[in-house]
Amino acid sequence: MLRALCALSLVAALAACAPAEAPAEPSAAAPTTTPPPPDPAGIAANELGFVPVLMYHQITAYPAGEYDQTPAEFRDELERLYREGYRPVTAAQYIAGELDLPAGTHPVVLTFDDSTGSQLAFTGTGAVAPDSAAGILAEFAARYPDFGPVATFYVNNEPFGDDPRALPWLTAHGHEIGAHTADHANLSSLDADNVQRQLVQNVRAVTATGATVRTMALPLGIYPRDHALATTGSWDGTSYAFGAVMLVGSNPAPAPYGAIDPGGVPRIRSGRGTVPFDSAYWLDWLAEHPEQRYTADGDPTRISFPRALTAELGARWADRANPY
Repeated sequence: MLRALCALSLVAALAACAPAEAPAEPSAAAPTTTPPPPDPAGIAANELGFVPVLMYHQITAYPAGEYDQTPAEFRDELERLYREGYRPVTAAQYIAGELDLPAGTHPVVLTFDDSTGSQLAFTGTGAVAPDSAAGILAEFAARYPDFGPVATFYVNNEPFGDDPRALPWLTAHGHEIGAHTADHANLSSLDADNVQRQLVQNVRAVTATGATVRTMALPLGIYPRDHALATTGSWDGTSYAFGAVMLVGSNPAPAPYGAIDPGGVPRIRSGRGTVPFDSAYWLDWLAEHPEQRYTADGDPTRISFPRALTAELGARWADRANPY
């Protein structure tokens, strides 16, 4: 019995003196790597191709003009854009060349003029009206998060029924707010002082909400007599300078890295084939001529294009050129 107790005591003593077992080290996490973008030639990347800049007015059940669509037509057009690989960017992103898009996709700019209630309104509960343009875009974002449906809204003073919630809501949801003059003025009918007053008062109204104004759209598509005042000017101690001036319905716009005139960016009017050269017409044309449209290479640090187009690249972008 004594021998057994001594043996047990010795085992306990040895256990007490044994070094504690080191805790197991956590296994190292497997490194994560982002796969490189595909070969530009393999996806026919062309970042000098055309970009559709689409122009909308009313989204209404009862279209009254050639720039209007019903909510169903607008939803259908968004579905088509998504299906055909388009991804929205704002007008400011477009003109600055800030196009960070997945490989093989195409930029599209969605623009809305006149800041009407059909574009943005709120229900009695404070929700965005589901059949307004902004409501449909929000609905589409929920269904297709990879589409990123941002838009540029060209607003007049007292926009969207002068609802104070409107401009902050647009900004919070990634949309751009652009200038469209204070009173939707025909700028060609005004002298230089009043042209600048219209634009300064408009910019002041927008920036008072915390937004930044980077682009403008000409009301009625009409320039002031001095075209330069559409881009830069000042009035009553406040200056304005727009990165782009948007025209009314025309054709697809050049790539921002090529022969683009920021003082006159063409837009395509919305429509369903009811008027010549509307959005349906030009989307069909781009689908039939895919080599003509802008196709992203997936790498925002370079500009990829077929070597034969080298002369079309603007000199300021030469350090990012990636011809193939």
